[in-house]
Amino acid sequence: MKFGYVITYVENVQASLDFFCNAFGFTIRFLHESGNYGELESGETLIAFASDSLGDMNFPGGHVSAHTSPKPLGMELALVTDDVAAVHAHALSLGASELASPTKKPWGQTVSYVRCPDGILVELCTPINS
Repeated sequence: MKFGYVITYVENVQASLDFFCNAFGFTIRFLHESGNYGELESGETLIAFASDSLGDMNFPGGHVSAHTSPKPLGMELALVTDDVAAVHAHALSLGASELASPTKKPWGQTVSYVRCPDGILVELCTPINS
């Protein structure tokens, strides 16, 4: 077994891809011509986005879309960086909302939380051994 990718259902796949590229420095690996599915080049494990309409098709009972939830969903994407404060500030300048400013944890790791315009919760953190 190998973890391949995480898919987040969003209102606008292209907008989510663009935000993650601009805010966090990723590049687009794939975008389906329909615009309903796209992937980021993000290392061994891919970050992918699918449209809410594709989610509606996949889940006949519906799903909770991150951008419509008043609170962050109970999951996050953790992005590791050596400069949490700079990436945090850059994400905010591009439209993310601050949930927790960069804080040094007792174990030495610096961590912050932002909510992207599409509602996705992102943890920005230094490597755990820093």
